[in-house]
Amino acid sequence: MIRRREFITLLGGAAVVRPLAARAQQATMRTLGYLSPRSSEVETELVRAFQQGLGETGYAEGKNITVEYRWAEGRYDRLPALAKELVDRHAAVIVTTGGGQPARAVLAATSTIPLVFTSGSDPVAEGLVKRFDRPDGNATGVHAFTASLGPKRLQLLREVVPNARTIAFLVNPSSKIAEIQMTEMREIARSVGQAIMILNASTENEIDLAFATLVQRGAGALLMSADTFFQVQREQLVALAARHAVPAMYEWREFVRAGGLMSYSTMRSEYMLQVGVYVGRILNGAKIVDLPVVQSTKFELVINHKTAKALGLTIPPGVMAIADEVIE
Repeated sequence: MIRRREFITLLGGAAVVRPLAARAQQATMRTLGYLSPRSSEVETELVRAFQQGLGETGYAEGKNITVEYRWAEGRYDRLPALAKELVDRHAAVIVTTGGGQPARAVLAATSTIPLVFTSGSDPVAEGLVKRFDRPDGNATGVHAFTASLGPKRLQLLREVVPNARTIAFLVNPSSKIAEIQMTEMREIARSVGQAIMILNASTENEIDLAFATLVQRGAGALLMSADTFFQVQREQLVALAARHAVPAMYEWREFVRAGGLMSYSTMRSEYMLQVGVYVGRILNGAKIVDLPVVQSTKFELVINHKTAKALGLTIPPGVMAIADEVIE
C-alpha cells in the first residue's frame, strides 16, 4: 500500500511532468507561414483544403504544426512586409496563394526557406521557377490557370449575351499581370470581332466609377479579370452588377454563389489540397527539386440561373449542358 506522503509526492511529480511534456511538444512543433493577398473570409474553403492536404501527410494544425497566417486584404503593397514577418518567424515552409506577387515577395525575402506557391499565370514566365519538372532554388507549387482562362471566359460570356456589341473588361492596374491580361484580351477580342472596353479599378471608389462608365458607354456585359483585390470586393461587384442589370462573368464560383451570373475557373479545392500535400512532404524531408510544379487539370463552369432570369437571359442549351453547377 502506498503511504499518504508517498502518494502526494507522486501526484506532485506527475504535476511537474505534464507541463514539461507539453513544453517539449511545443518545442518540436514546427511553424508554417501562409501569405495571401486576399482576406481570410475569402479563403475559408482554400484553407480547409490546404489543411486536408496536410492531414494526408500526417500533419494537423495545433497538434504537430502551427500556422502563421498573413492577409494583405487586397493590397499588393503590403506583401513585402508580410513576407518578411514570416521569414523572421523562422517558418519551416511558406505557402503563398493568389498569384505571382506574394510568391515573389517571399523569394525576395529568403532564398533558403522552402516556398510552395499557387500561380494563376505561367510560373516560369512569372520568374518563380526556371522549369516545371525539376524546379531549382527554393520554390515549387501549382499552376492554377487563372489569368490564362480569360479567353474561355470571354467565349462563354459571348454565348450567353450574344447581342452585347461592347463587353467591358475590368482590370486592376496595380496588378503585375494586368498588362498581360489586357494585351491577351485585346488580341482575342480582335480575332473574333468583339469590341472591348478596358476599365481600371484598384479601390472601392474606382469600382463604382468603372460601373458608372460602363453604363454610360452602353457596354452590354462585363468580364472580370483575374485579380485578388476583386475577390476581396466580391460583394460590392456583385451588388453593382445587379443594380445596373449587367451580365457579368467572374473568376471564381464564390461570386456566383453571392448572386453573380456565372464563373469559369479551376477547382481551387483540388490544387490547395495539393499544396498541403507538398508542404507535408517537405516537412517529411522531400527536396524542392524532386517536387515538380503541378498543373491544374479540373475546371468548372458555375451558373446562377436565378440571376440569369432576373437579367432576362436564356442560357443556351449548349452552355447549360457543360455547367458543373447550376444555382436555381
